Amino acid sequence: MIVTLPVRQPYDWAGIRAFLAARAIPGVESADAGGPYARTVRLGGRAGTVTVEPGGDGLVATLAGLSPSDGPEVEARLRRLFDGEADPAAICACLSRDPHLAPLVAARPGLRLPGAWDPFETGCRAILGQQVSVSAARRLAGRLAEAFGAPVPASTGLERLFPAPEDLVEADVALVLNMPRARGAAIRALAAAFLADPGLFAPAASLDEAVMRFTAIRGIGPWTAQYIALRALKLPDALPVGDVGLLRALDRGAGRPSPAELVARAEAWRPYRGYAAQHLCASDEAPRHD
Repeated sequence: MIVTLPVRQPYDWAGIRAFLAARAIPGVESADAGGPYARTVRLGGRAGTVTVEPGGDGLVATLAGLSPSDGPEVEARLRRLFDGEADPAAICACLSRDPHLAPLVAARPGLRLPGAWDPFETGCRAILGQQVSVSAARRLAGRLAEAFGAPVPASTGLERLFPAPEDLVEADVALVLNMPRARGAAIRALAAAFLADPGLFAPAASLDEAVMRFTAIRGIGPWTAQYIALRALKLPDALPVGDVGLLRALDRGAGRPSPAELVARAEAWRPYRGYAAQHLCASDEAPRHD
């Protein structure tokens, strides 16, 4: 089954694929350079795969193992994941007022803010990424899926579903992944919170409300909450202050700004602080993708 997803142009497919490729969970996702993005999915009790590539004025998704009735849900999730509702003209006009951001925006006017196929998965990824590199978080997520995720037919090379909340709520994640117990406990706490409140990842009235919602969960601090708000709740003004890549990208030779200095400077980026962060992090990561 094919699902088409029109998106506003310009659209930086290479940029969003590079972001997803750097974070692709082994066995769950793939996004090789020059190829499509693919991942395992679970909808309506069915396990399958979704493969996405550019086509025409948008994106084209090929579904396997799913029902035609899943089409609307797939489209909605893909719009969130691939930022299909963004207005690149408005974003560029706002961010181009910053002299540091202006050349980045001019070079990549179609840059998008990657969202989440599964908000719970993204929340777990954010916790796994606390105080470790992107590649380390990716490896941990792969081990989590291998240990606790259900298997799927490996006809595409993808063999695992990401674990559901019920798979992790009582799991000894820290023992299996050999990581700090507090981080494993945070994943269990997130799973328990989601099972207790299925609306945990519902749209928030404000960024502050979203941050408060997630920092109320034991083991989730402001950085993690902002990251979840940015990717899972699609709040474009969320800003993961303290992100190493973001602070490094702002170092113009005089040292990295402090988190407080970043917050002050980012006032000029509102209401698109998340897109500014994406441009800066993309410029920081670019040499590693070339």
